[in-house]
Parts: sequence; structure tokens; C-alpha cells
Amino acid sequence: MTAQTAPGTTPGTGQGFALGPADSPDAGGAAVPLVLGGSRRATIRLHADDDVVIACYPLSAGDHLDAEGVTVRAEVPAGHKVATRTVAVGAPVLRYGQVIGTASAAIAVGDHVHTHNLEMSEFARDPAPSVDSRPTQLVEQPRTFEGIRRADGRAATRNYVGIVSSVNCSATVVRAIADAFRRTDADPGRLADYPNVDGVVALVHETGCAVDPAGEGFAVLRRTLQGYAEHANFGGILMIGLGCETNQVEEIPVGQGDGPLLTRFTIQDVGGTTRAIAQGIALVEAMLPTVNDVVREPIPLSELTVGLQCGGSDGYSGITANPALGHAVDLLVRHGGTAILSETPEIYGAEHLLTRRARTPEVADKLLRRFDWWLAYAERMGAELNNNPSTGNKAGGLTTVLEKSLGGVTKGGTTDLVDVYTYAERVTAHGLVFMDTPGFDPVSATGQVAGGANLICFTTGRGSAYGCQPTPSLKIATNSLLWDRQRDDMDLNAGEIVGGRRSIAEVGDEIFEAMIDCASGRRSRSELHGYGQNEFAPWQLSAVM
Repeated sequence: MTAQTAPGTTPGTGQGFALGPADSPDAGGAAVPLVLGGSRRATIRLHADDDVVIACYPLSAGDHLDAEGVTVRAEVPAGHKVATRTVAVGAPVLRYGQVIGTASAAIAVGDHVHTHNLEMSEFARDPAPSVDSRPTQLVEQPRTFEGIRRADGRAATRNYVGIVSSVNCSATVVRAIADAFRRTDADPGRLADYPNVDGVVALVHETGCAVDPAGEGFAVLRRTLQGYAEHANFGGILMIGLGCETNQVEEIPVGQGDGPLLTRFTIQDVGGTTRAIAQGIALVEAMLPTVNDVVREPIPLSELTVGLQCGGSDGYSGITANPALGHAVDLLVRHGGTAILSETPEIYGAEHLLTRRARTPEVADKLLRRFDWWLAYAERMGAELNNNPSTGNKAGGLTTVLEKSLGGVTKGGTTDLVDVYTYAERVTAHGLVFMDTPGFDPVSATGQVAGGANLICFTTGRGSAYGCQPTPSLKIATNSLLWDRQRDDMDLNAGEIVGGRRSIAEVGDEIFEAMIDCASGRRSRSELHGYGQNEFAPWQLSAVM
């Protein structure tokens, strides 16, 4: 097995690498050994300039890493870092050929490198707008998926009825209506006669009133609710308000306009909770025959929009699942499709790798301006962008947000960044785009779905369980221990990359095919468990008065 610097990547500027057969050359033509420990690879070197390698399994003091010429000085958990060079206090530490922090204590060769001797630090980053931009060569015969074509031309991967609350005050009624249509494999209930309807989804939230109607937060909520109401994966929409809230249900704009498949009312207008629930059930029942009347047909992959997520990340995320997903994204883009990279605070420190491949300097500037907003937002809130990683991330081997970001950005593959969108903004470009969202997965994915994502791909190293109806979510394990422990929640295993049994490209090809299968109707593990209704989480920015 070898590690390669991606073509066009130079030390200190690029994050690319690949894991392939043992005789694979790097970009300069020389083999870079990934360090074999007996019959198993002990560590992974990601870049020739790196100060650390990553442990493939737990290492003990006294273990010798033959390919590095290093003797381990202390216990190192799997996924954590081992120093291969001496680093003085205050000096930068490199992983991926990039700065992941500075040494807070002297680091000796063989040391375990983590929170006790590595800390977050700011450093100059050259955005070099568009210097690495390259045209993407589209395939001559693009693939298709078996999707649902709506009457207005939109392409769907699922077929739900959605019930949207305008305000938290109508949440109980909305949930009660959806519960009346709850379906299990054993008991389809009221949906027994409607096999083409995937379910009835309650979309409730915790705001909608006591906020500034002219403020940014209110605009974000409206945009999110509009995006869901207009989402192609909903065959019918029922919108319910209380009646006296700031976010008036009649004022939420929906492109397809009111009619039999888009209706609205308020609890106060219909005479209270009991009548509102009864009326809601009747309205959904009236929609079902029409919503059920669909047939899947071949739809070009250019109409597939995939939201990219990583949650519960570990030290392997940026080595296995994320770059494998990036390979799948490159394939999707070459077939004309769209991928949405997000989680702005978790790209912090790696944004220069995206601006370098921005299609135009204007796109790079749009991304940098979002980081300016986040820095001001964090200061206003008395917070810092480096409050990542989480407790679980650190247990899995990630030490700083810089390290987490460099691994997270690999989900976006290698093609040009073609546009940047605000939270829940409708995505219209084809190719790799960026949407400004928080790093918290439910909030981030909610914005992506509101923007039009009709599939989510979600990598995890610690075992995140997540879904986001009406959009299916594929879960990709970064390591085989997670796959074995929590296979019930995982759709794919990228952990075999660590063991050297498969390459990033091979796993990426599998992810690409899984995208097509899932978009064509094959249910993901999160769908089988019923995840997705409770995970609707619009970004709350408004001050609540």
C-alpha cells in the first residue's frame, strides 16, 4: 500500500492523497511506504512532509515501526497520531502536508501526539483564488437513476406527504396528524392502500414567534420552511399554524401554489385542537390517491443533488470514508450531478483548499465572506470557531478543528467549487457547491435538504445515527470496528481501506453505485429504522423576545 500526493498538489497547499496497491507511485514517481507492521499495516503516512503517522490499531510502548524507523514511546490508541519527527514547543505540526496546530509541549520521535501536546493555533493561509481551477470532463453517456418525475418537472427520490408547522404552537397538532398515518412493515395502517407513498412526515420546530420579523433569523426560518414545502420528495404538503404567530402560515411562499396537494389552515380558525387534527387527517386522506399515483422512471444523474455530511468523526474519517466519498462525488459531478459541501465551522482552517479550486475568484470571495460572517458571529456570541472537536472526536483521534477540517473537506472530491450558497438557499448550479451551515449535523442537513438535496451521504467514525426525511441518508463507516459493532445503522464500510484490502477508489465506486441504488428507491438503514422526522432542525439565529 502507498500514500500519494494528488496530481497538482504541492506540499503545504493540497490535501489530496490516495491509498492503493503496494507498488503505486506517488505524484513524483517514487513509492511512499505506508509502514507495514508484520502482516498488518501498523500506521498510515498521508504526506511526505507530515510530522505524524496514524495508528491503524492500538500501539504499545516499545513497538517498532519499521518503515518509519520509529520506536513508539507510549500507548497510542487506534486512529491517533504518532510523532515521526521532533517538534519544538510552538512549532507547527503537519498532517496531510498541512498545519493542524502547534506543539504545546516538546514532542519527541515516537510520542503520542494529541491534546496533551498539540493545540489549536492561527496561521497565515494563502487563499490563492482559482489557481487550481480546472475544467471537469463530463462523461459522454451519463448514468440515470430510477426516480419520480413530478408534473412540474422536478425530480424526486422519495414520495412523502409533509405536514409543516409554522410555529412551535402548532407542533402537537402536526405530530398527531402524522401519527395517524404511522406505518410499520407489520402494520401499514391508513397507508395500506397506498404502497407508493413512503410516509407522512411531521416537520416541527421550536420557533416561529417572538422574533424580529425583519431579522436574519426569521428570513432563514421562512427560507427553510419554503424549501421543504417545495421539495420534490413531497408529493403533498399540509401547512398548519396556530393563527396569531409572527410566522403567519398564509405568508410562507410556496412555488407550486395552493391547491389539492398544498393546503393550509390555523388551529384558531378551525376551532381548536380536536377539530384541527380531524381536519388535517381528512385533508391528508384526500391527497393520498393522487400522491400514490406515481411511477419511477429513468432520470439523468444531473438531477441528483447529494448533501455531504460527516458526524461522530474520528482519526480515520479523513483517511477512509471522507476521501472515498470525495471519489464518488467526483464521479457524480462528471455525470452532471451536484454535491453540497457544508458545515462552515468544520472547514475552518481548510478553506484555502477550496478557494484555490473555486471556478472564479468571485466564488472564492463568496466563501471567504462567509468565514468573515462566522468570525463576527462567534465574537458576538462569546464563542470561538475552534471549539471543535467534540469529546467523541477527540476520543477517536482528532485533536484540533484544523485537523478535523482538513479531513472533512476531502468529502468534496477534487473538482472545481462552482458556487457558494447561504443556509437553505435553493441550489441551482451543477457540480460541487458549498452551503454555509453550522457544523451540527441535524441543522446542517436541514439546510441542505431545504436547498434541494434529494440524497444525503453521511460518514461517521464514532457511530452517528441519523436520517432526514423526506431525503434518504446513506451512512458510511470509517472503520471496520464500527462496522462490526453498529452494522445495523451503517450502509457501507470504508474501514477496509485501513486494512489495505481495498483502495479509496474501490470504496468510492461502491458509494457511487449505492447513491444510484438509494436514489432509485432502495431504503437506507436510517429509513428502515424510521429516522428523519425528529431530526428536522432549522438553524435558529433570532433573538427570542
